[in-house]
Amino acid sequence: MIMKKNRLFIGLVLMMMLALPAQAQIRFGVKAGLNVASVKFDSDLLKAGNLTGFQLGPTLEVLVPYVGVGVEASILYSQKGLYIRREMRTFSADYIDVPVSFKWKFGLPVIKAYLNTGPYVSFRVGEDKPNIQTQIETKTFAAGLNFGGGVEVLGSIQVGFNYGLGLTNDYSASKVGDITNGKTNLISITAALLF
Repeated sequence: MIMKKNRLFIGLVLMMMLALPAQAQIRFGVKAGLNVASVKFDSDLLKAGNLTGFQLGPTLEVLVPYVGVGVEASILYSQKGLYIRREMRTFSADYIDVPVSFKWKFGLPVIKAYLNTGPYVSFRVGEDKPNIQTQIETKTFAAGLNFGGGVEVLGSIQVGFNYGLGLTNDYSASKVGDITNGKTNLISITAALLF
């Protein structure tokens, strides 16, 4: 009799665990933000300063109810680039960023905090290449890791902070036969409205 009750209890728990993803909260929205991009080259050939841009696009949040754990994915038009200090010129590139983050939301119903982390990929869709002495090549693909957090108020407005750590060489530069590579790191302050 005890074995039957244990099996029944285990069966009910398994059914509830399988039913949770089917009951996931799915919300769509729009995300916008301010980007501050910095490029670090692997030699002293080129020193780059920060460049400010923006990001904008649709976002999707899928959370398991009562647990507050889930996934957030976005497709963002994002401006990045660098400022060449020595020549006082900007070199900007436009990307389509696709971040996919694991998200944990916790707190009270009116105000909640969240943490998120996950990979992103970027596809270059345009660039502004000024006539500068140093030859800079922008790669068409980039990837990295995002780390962030923020708050959600009234169940639909999110304000967050994100740090994107570049893992691929996004730029290569050459001057007098020397070649150096650069990775982009991105700090973003974002706001999202979810429905």
